[in-house]
Amino acid sequence: MTRTRTAALLALPDLAFVADGGELVREIERYLATQPKPQPTRYAVPTVCPHGQAPVTWDLGMTRPQPTAMDRLRRRPPAPTPIDTATHLRLLSRYLTVHGWCQGLLWDESGRRCLLGAQLAVLAAGYGTQATAMDARRHLMEQFTAQDPTVRTVDQWNDHPGRTAAQVHRALDIAAARAARH
Repeated sequence: MTRTRTAALLALPDLAFVADGGELVREIERYLATQPKPQPTRYAVPTVCPHGQAPVTWDLGMTRPQPTAMDRLRRRPPAPTPIDTATHLRLLSRYLTVHGWCQGLLWDESGRRCLLGAQLAVLAAGYGTQATAMDARRHLMEQFTAQDPTVRTVDQWNDHPGRTAAQVHRALDIAAARAARH
């Protein structure tokens, strides 16, 4: 009787019928079993921070070509930044990582590029010369013909059905390592 008066005074429910709380737990479980199961919620992948993501540049850490006074006066592009073949191949991989890789086209409407399209983009950005690009293609062709003697061009290898971006990056890594040794 004392418990009931105390519960009434404190405006608490009388739980005298629940000796150890087990019956209350079972009652809650029975109630929850009658409720519909919640549907899994698919959330968007969160950004790096609430303010968005920082743009990733494919040539981070490279010295960009700088126009001289004569270049500005004559309104011509600056001289390309000299790079070796291994660096050219690594830049190709970085460019394809940022912009994406495609097959059958130099580039598509979303900005993805094939191997040749990426080479053109790296050259257009002022890294290396045509000779650097040709040497890089030679290293790639040596690698491709060692794997498959029927491959005639880098573009044919790039456009082979079933080719994946991972295979392209792996080929560029291997060719860069070979070029660095020469």
